Amino acid sequence: MSPEQLHVAKSSAERAARAALSAVTEPGDVRIALRVRDDGAEATWQAVLGGDDSLDLSRMLRRRAEYVDGAEVLERADDLDIRYLCPGEPGWPPPLDDMTSTLDYADRVPPPLGLWLFGDGDLAALAESAVAMVGSRACSRYGGRVASDLATDLALAGRTVVSGAAYGIDAAAHRGALGVGGPTIAVLACGVDVPYPRIHAQLLERIAADGLIISEVPPGSRPMRAWFLARNRIIAALSAGTVVVEAAPRSGALSTAGWAQKLSRETLVVPGPVTSALSAGCHRLVRDGAGTLVTGVADVLEAIGRIGEHMSPDPERESRPIDDLLPAHAMVREWMQAGAVETAAVLARRTGLPARTVATALRELAAVGWVTREEGGWRLGSTISPPETRT
Repeated sequence: MSPEQLHVAKSSAERAARAALSAVTEPGDVRIALRVRDDGAEATWQAVLGGDDSLDLSRMLRRRAEYVDGAEVLERADDLDIRYLCPGEPGWPPPLDDMTSTLDYADRVPPPLGLWLFGDGDLAALAESAVAMVGSRACSRYGGRVASDLATDLALAGRTVVSGAAYGIDAAAHRGALGVGGPTIAVLACGVDVPYPRIHAQLLERIAADGLIISEVPPGSRPMRAWFLARNRIIAALSAGTVVVEAAPRSGALSTAGWAQKLSRETLVVPGPVTSALSAGCHRLVRDGAGTLVTGVADVLEAIGRIGEHMSPDPERESRPIDDLLPAHAMVREWMQAGAVETAAVLARRTGLPARTVATALRELAAVGWVTREEGGWRLGSTISPPETRT
C-alpha cells in the first residue's frame, strides 16, 4: 500500500471511528474528548470496544458499541445527503478549535467528535461572520419582535444568524434572517434529519435550503434532555458573540451565555421590562458584569467587530437654545422670576455678578428675545436663537 493509500485508509478509519463514537457516547463527554485528542479516534473506539475502565467503568458504552459500525453510520448518512465533517478537514470552522484548547483548564468546553451537516452551505464560510441569538422558548411578543428585527438587521449586515430552532426566540431569529434572504444555521440536539420540534419542519427545510442544519449526534437520533444543554456550547463556539433576548433565571439560554464566557466570546444582552420575569436572567447577566447591554444591530456589530471597525454613534443629545448661552447670560436669566419685572441692580445682588455685567447681559438677552424691556426693568421672554457669544 502506497503512502497516499495508507493516509486515505487511516483517514477513513478515523472518520468511521468518530462516527461510531458519536453514536454511543454522550455529547460533550470530557473523558472521550481527552482520549481522542491524545490517542486519536480509532484508538479510543477500540478502547470502548475493549471495555476500558477509565472510559467506561459501567460497560454501558461497550454494550452500546456492540451494535454500531461507524462505516455503516456514514453510509446511511450519505444516502440521506447528510455530510459528516471532522476536525481538520476542509470546511471545518476554525472557531471550533478553540474548544480543544480549553481541555487542559478547569473551564473545559469539550469539542464535538465531528458534525453532521444537512444543507449545501459551507460551514467554515458561514462561521466567519456568525452571531448567535438565543432566548426564551415562551417568549413575549416584545421578545419575538426584537429577536426577529435584530436577526433581520444582522443578516442585512452580512452576518450569519446561529440558533437552535426551538420555539420562541430561536424561531424568531431564524425567520428574521430568512425573511431577507440571509443565511442561518440551526444547531440541533437530535439528528439533522429529525424535525424537532415537529411544528418547525417547514422552517428547518428553509434553513437547510439557505444555510445549514448541524448536529453532533448521528442521523435518526431522537432528542434527549441533556443534549440541549450540550449543543449550546456549539452555538456559542461557532459565533463571535451570543445575543440573549429574554431569559428567565433558569433559562437554558443562560447556559449558552456561560459557554460563550468560557470561550472568551462576547455575551450581549437585550434588556426587557424590569417587571418581566422573562428578562430577569438577562438583567442579572448585565448586573453581574457577565454581559454587555445592546439595544440594536449597531451595538452588536461594535461589540463583536475588530476594534474601531463598527463604532456606534453616541445618541444625540436634545439641543436646547438655553444650553448655548454664555454662563453670565444663563445665570441672569435663571435668577429672573417668571412674570416679575426685574431691575439690573436686584439681579446683580441675586447673582453676585458685577452690575455692569448684568446690564450687558440683559441688553444682549433682549436683542434675541430671551427678555423684554419693560417700564421699570426687565421681564422674561421667549427666544428662537441664543445671543452671539463673545470672546
